[in-house]
Amino acid sequence: MPAQQKKIIFCIAGVLSFACALGTAAAIGTQLWVKGTILCKTGAVLVNATGQELEKFIGKIQYGLFYGERVRQCGLGGRPFQFSFFPDLLKIIPASTHVSVILFCTVLIIFALVGAGFFMFNAFGSPYETLHGPIGLYLWSFIACSCGCLIMILFSSEVKIHHLSEKIANFREGSFTFKTHSEQFANSFWIILVCSLVHFLNALLIRFAGFEFPFSKSKDSGTTTGAVDLMY
Repeated sequence: MPAQQKKIIFCIAGVLSFACALGTAAAIGTQLWVKGTILCKTGAVLVNATGQELEKFIGKIQYGLFYGERVRQCGLGGRPFQFSFFPDLLKIIPASTHVSVILFCTVLIIFALVGAGFFMFNAFGSPYETLHGPIGLYLWSFIACSCGCLIMILFSSEVKIHHLSEKIANFREGSFTFKTHSEQFANSFWIILVCSLVHFLNALLIRFAGFEFPFSKSKDSGTTTGAVDLMY
């Protein structure tokens, strides 16, 4: 492939990596990771609410990695309550998993920026070390993509397996019991998915530029080696 086309491909990949770093940084600071509704089970059972009456006992909840908000409905109107994970909810959440999600988000941002820098360096500079060349680009893209996948897996397990929404809904609730009525992942979670796909796409762009995947052996090298062995 001509050098000019390679520069264009590396520039595109660099811009995409930088955009992913900004998107991940913006996603961390929002509370748009999970949105859902919570049912005041105690109140609904007391009045035997069904149908439209049940709507008076369904509140809302949304949260991110650091803070969130819930609106409890127990038949007397909505009562909003804002909370933060640190230090308010630290005792009721799977703290190690939650901190790991934040840590991998930070690593994703760092390696997305590193990848963007090396993509631009390969587009406009002259690589002189292995990590500055195609192998390094594969490495940064692979690490960033892996971090994005780990973030989604860990956070999904925290929400679905550990029932994070219910734990938040029942935080500091004495006589009332809340149950998750519905929940879905919101924009910030899907931004992480898009970033993971972008870094995977960057690896394909490197291959499209004419550079072999790491640890792949070409047929020519195997043929040449066989010929040399026959000589000896």
